[in-house]
Amino acid sequence: MNAPLLWIGLPLVLSALFFLLPRERWITWLSTLTALTLAALAYWLPPGTAQRIGTLSLRIEPSFSLLGRQLTLDAGDQTLLLLVYGMAAFWFFGTLAAGGARQVAGLGLAVIALLMASLAVRPFLYAALFIEVAVLVAIPLLAPPTPKQRAGPMRGLLRFLISQTFAMPFILLAGFLLSGVEAGPADVAQVVQAGILLLIGFAFLLAVFPLNTWIPLLAEEASPYALGFLLTMLNTFGLILALNFIDRFSWLRNSSQLPTVLQLVGIVTCVTAGVWAAFQRHLGRIAAYALIAETGVSLLAISLPDRQTGLQILFYLFLPRALALGVWTMSINILQATTGDLRFSAVQGLVRQYPAATAGVVFANLTLAGTPLLASFPVRQALWEHLAAQSLPLAFWFGIASLGLWLMAFRSLAVLTLDSSQTEWNSRESWPERILIGLGLLALFVLGLFPQLAQPLLHGFPAMFDFLGK
Repeated sequence: MNAPLLWIGLPLVLSALFFLLPRERWITWLSTLTALTLAALAYWLPPGTAQRIGTLSLRIEPSFSLLGRQLTLDAGDQTLLLLVYGMAAFWFFGTLAAGGARQVAGLGLAVIALLMASLAVRPFLYAALFIEVAVLVAIPLLAPPTPKQRAGPMRGLLRFLISQTFAMPFILLAGFLLSGVEAGPADVAQVVQAGILLLIGFAFLLAVFPLNTWIPLLAEEASPYALGFLLTMLNTFGLILALNFIDRFSWLRNSSQLPTVLQLVGIVTCVTAGVWAAFQRHLGRIAAYALIAETGVSLLAISLPDRQTGLQILFYLFLPRALALGVWTMSINILQATTGDLRFSAVQGLVRQYPAATAGVVFANLTLAGTPLLASFPVRQALWEHLAAQSLPLAFWFGIASLGLWLMAFRSLAVLTLDSSQTEWNSRESWPERILIGLGLLALFVLGLFPQLAQPLLHGFPAMFDFLGK
């Protein structure tokens, strides 16, 4: 048995087969089962290690050769496989309430497999090509399924494609220039050029300020749930790919300028997203700005002087972020299915008809704002303390960014509960919608009260890196 074939090849094949199924509910259940099975295999049979079952000894080989290139998934990737396919099962199961299983689950499985291949390919230079293929596969995921639903040109989708495509040549050129100076800089001018190209490439890939204007636009055009799934996965893999670059090159890893650059870009991205979110009047755009702010928070975590602490904070952000965005986008997807619009004027007073979806919108928003008792609070509080120990102005601006998301949560609550016509309480949500949102909200509170529950799942992440995790 071969790890790349199991965790990359098999999902690609099943993704194509799912489109042949006549009912979307079948796709939901089969894709969820597939993702859970792959996550369980990563837990019980890590690639590159032998496990004895009775008299049998099973081993999953870590490498596979494809067109002269190696795809490698070893024991250090176990935690990533477990987390990514576990998150995928959560998002795929959510299509029971949000709908769109053929796009989210069918195409989503292929996107995850291609993104996993971007981290597995050797030489790492080819990672950018796999990411670009994943972006192209994701276009039908974001585009409305019928021409009647496409009101005018989809500017956000076009900007998404252009932005992600622009990232590829910069990363490829930087990788080409750096391939000869892995151990240390032989030519200072060449290293500086490669560093600049690398920063520009990842600025496009991670959609940092000011290269993130396409995200709010796309939030008005695409399905909120599909967009939330895709951006969560792209953000997770983009951050890990950036860490792989930092880990690979000693001169980059030991650079004194890198933390300063990451800190500046992170705080500007975080603050601009938080402040602009406070002035939005569209539920989809609010969620989009919250995701942009999360990218800034992640960069701030990477910039901490204590790298082990920074990595732990970064990795512990992944799980509450995925849960909160899943609940949030599922909830606004339900509201959009009723009103056809997510502007405040269209969703006013919907709490009387959609109480569970309203709770999902508000509490998921508060989670990403770092509210006490919710999932993101312990890790954001730890990050805030380290930023305050490093620089009080930095901690102040981080607080301003969180305040903007707090204000938006209460504005959303005010709009959703304001009903001048005094409509009677009559929940129109289906039982799958109520149950899924309820389970998601319960998970957000449980992780907030008992953050140590995530430790067994995430403690192995530093093993992915040869130097950063030590």
